[in-house]
Amino acid sequence: MSMFVVVAAVVEVGGRFFVTRRQDGVHLEGYWEFPGGKVEPGETDEAALIREMREELGAGVEVRQLILSVSHAYPDRTVELHFYACDLIGPPPRPLLGQEMRWVTREELRILRFPPADSELVDLLAQNT
Repeated sequence: MSMFVVVAAVVEVGGRFFVTRRQDGVHLEGYWEFPGGKVEPGETDEAALIREMREELGAGVEVRQLILSVSHAYPDRTVELHFYACDLIGPPPRPLLGQEMRWVTREELRILRFPPADSELVDLLAQNT
């Protein structure tokens, strides 16, 4: 079974969180997520997050503190997921891969369909009002 280390940016502005939707044809297609991606060999979490945000959204981020780390076993892979609080810098994000994007409230986080690995973070953010 494959093991992946994944980083995700938790960006909050004015009480809303920035989320994107996974495209068709990828693992967990159609689910909403906090943007980010796989950490490449030899790459730091911070460098991976900066690279992924630039590649997928044309956005710069300043990575602040780690909020939560979780490990989740899917049927075909295990994901070690690190969620970081981030601030956007530079131009606003735009969907370079054609993905849907939204700014959502804490209440909306509970309604959207997130991957199972994200459930602990969503609970944490939704409670933290």
